[in-house]
Amino acid sequence: MEQAQRKVSYIRMEDGTKEDYLLLQELHEPFLSATADRVLAHLELLHDSYSGEQVDRYEHSLQTATRAHRDGADEETVVAALLHDIGDMLAPSNHGELAAALLQPYVSPNTAWMVKHHGVFQGYYFFHHLGMNRDERERFKGHPAYQQTVDFCAKWDQTAFDPAYDTMPIAAFEPMVRHVFAREPWGAHTKS
Repeated sequence: MEQAQRKVSYIRMEDGTKEDYLLLQELHEPFLSATADRVLAHLELLHDSYSGEQVDRYEHSLQTATRAHRDGADEETVVAALLHDIGDMLAPSNHGELAAALLQPYVSPNTAWMVKHHGVFQGYYFFHHLGMNRDERERFKGHPAYQQTVDFCAKWDQTAFDPAYDTMPIAAFEPMVRHVFAREPWGAHTKS
């Protein structure tokens, strides 16, 4: 019997059997293993986001990752740099939280925190122009990922809007994305 035709016996989860849930676990494995493919496909949607800047969000994401990579950041951080704005299409008002939720099962807590809060830290560079407090990030002072997030924004995120920058292609980052998303979800890397 083909996998697509195999189904559980229940119509209410409380009526499911051990066999039902083992079947689901088996059938969900190929879906889970294709997470990197779906993430990379969704990243392509950033070509059509946020008009008015010198580069689109897709190019911004590639530039941020390129800058992190060229600065010697570890693979997890480079992938986080690539995906930090992936939530812009679905959740523009809280895109960092969406991106962090996507990454959280596969990265360290500090990397997930950095992605989640990067918008507030990025605000240091422009909030004051909009009548907001550019020092809003200071409320997080003392958090273990505070300086990591300051550095992420200062060195890579806020500088990644240059149409003349020699940006690496997505092909350079695909193996890194695949490697990070091949980690065991909620494995040891999320405990440190």
